[in-house]
Amino acid sequence: MGEPAAKKARTSDIAALHAFTYKEPKVIAEIGCNHKGEKDIAKELLTLAKEGGATVGKFQKRTPKELLTPDQYNAPHPNPTNSFGATYGEHREFLELGLEDHRDLQNHCKSIGLEYSCSVWDTTAAKEIVQLNPVLIKVGSPSNQHWEMQKVLRDEYTGEVHISTGMTTKEEVEKIVTFWEEGKGDAKNRVVLYNCTSGYPVPFEDVCLLDIRLIQQKYAHRVKAIGFSGHHLGISIDIAAYALGAEWIERHFTKDRTWKGTDHAASLEPAGLSKLCRDLHATYTSLTYKKSDILDLEKEQRAKLKWGQYDQAILEKAAPRS
Repeated sequence: MGEPAAKKARTSDIAALHAFTYKEPKVIAEIGCNHKGEKDIAKELLTLAKEGGATVGKFQKRTPKELLTPDQYNAPHPNPTNSFGATYGEHREFLELGLEDHRDLQNHCKSIGLEYSCSVWDTTAAKEIVQLNPVLIKVGSPSNQHWEMQKVLRDEYTGEVHISTGMTTKEEVEKIVTFWEEGKGDAKNRVVLYNCTSGYPVPFEDVCLLDIRLIQQKYAHRVKAIGFSGHHLGISIDIAAYALGAEWIERHFTKDRTWKGTDHAASLEPAGLSKLCRDLHATYTSLTYKKSDILDLEKEQRAKLKWGQYDQAILEKAAPRS
């Protein structure tokens, strides 16, 4: 049976890969709210992320009463076993860390050699995190059509803005890129656009990795870089995402996947993060072309093993003497 059409490599894809220059992979450990509202746990997770090889430790910032309608705020959590409050709004308030807490976390990052970052969900949160001037700020898939919030990031902040495209139409993605192109100066050159499927966890058939190639073909010349934000199980998908051209890899991160909370099930634990970073850097090292037809390490093997190319001197030296 023939290969599925969706999996066939197009000539243009192969040509693009030949022209592509791989940069060293960068890994974001998305701690989010996996700290369960406790700053000490947040600091511990940052230290574990650094030890695992992550480039960035990232959190989330919301203003629940701004983000949620009164009905949403006062409704029960859809999964009560994961709730930290009597209502969804109280649950969200419980998990929030204040601006000074985030400043403290940023200082902790500096002390251990890790970059601090945060996803912002609303305008107030954006204005607060901008005050910290982190190297990058994230716009998650739920907020990528929030233009008032993005205007703050575009016009009042000069760092990178990383934007996920889960649960987003192609027309909406185009609106995002156009919005940043309309900014002053080099606003568009601060954008990293992420392939993403929004689910917790996402089954492999819904990861849709080949969309990375589509995003590259359409937007690589219009944004700074391409990333991949994964909510799947395991780490093999992330390696493939990097090989397809995603310079940034983002994964949710926790100390214990059995902890209370909705994101833990789709998160990597410390051992998983360490393996991911190890394998990404091994992949980066291996993504080269041969410098010569026969590499130095192949010459001895060629002399011993290649049919018709045996080196008689080597064979005679190896032959038993009578």
